[in-house]
Amino acid sequence: GCTPEDFVFSDQTHTTNIRHVTEADKGKGLLRPRDYTDVDGMITDEPGIVLSTFYADCVPLLFVDPMKRAVGLSHSGWKGTAGGMGRKTVEAMEKAFGSRPEDILVGIGPSICQDCYEVSEDVAEAFRNLLSGEEMKKVKTITEEQILKDKRNGKYQLDLWKANEIIFREAGIRRENIHITNICTMCNSDYLFSHRKVGEERGNLAAFLCLK
Repeated sequence: GCTPEDFVFSDQTHTTNIRHVTEADKGKGLLRPRDYTDVDGMITDEPGIVLSTFYADCVPLLFVDPMKRAVGLSHSGWKGTAGGMGRKTVEAMEKAFGSRPEDILVGIGPSICQDCYEVSEDVAEAFRNLLSGEEMKKVKTITEEQILKDKRNGKYQLDLWKANEIIFREAGIRRENIHITNICTMCNSDYLFSHRKVGEERGNLAAFLCLK
């Protein structure tokens, strides 16, 4: 039920910037130039706009508020996740539409799993800082071991799915409203694009979200 004119593309640069998309943005990034830069998340409450984001191991985050009839779609790699992209998208929906976190349904889409995602000490430190922040004190029994598996050689296995789940819980999303696909892009690189697996010689996965 959509046409090319309805699509609006992000401009992803691993930020936590979120754009409130309106009718005036239709077609941007596909049929006409974008007049914005550094946009990794988008929200709207206008039917017929197809929010569009792109991935090749990073985490798609999907948001639906059935009460205020609003949606959001965000790209969250390790930088976005460490910056609290999930929480910031929820806050943007609260501010723009009056959404309540307890009403929002969220999805964590196909992306790289912990067993495949080895990271260095600087990335691990960014997530330690995330867990030690004031915001995280709202969520009980959070431990570093939930998201970082120490390999004892300056390398760690990072669980982006669990990290985003924790961020959603901190933002006030109900546990039962958090849905995780548990599908790894690298484990399934024969049919899902994975930057870690094949580098730049790949395409992109896309996520689309639209209010009818």
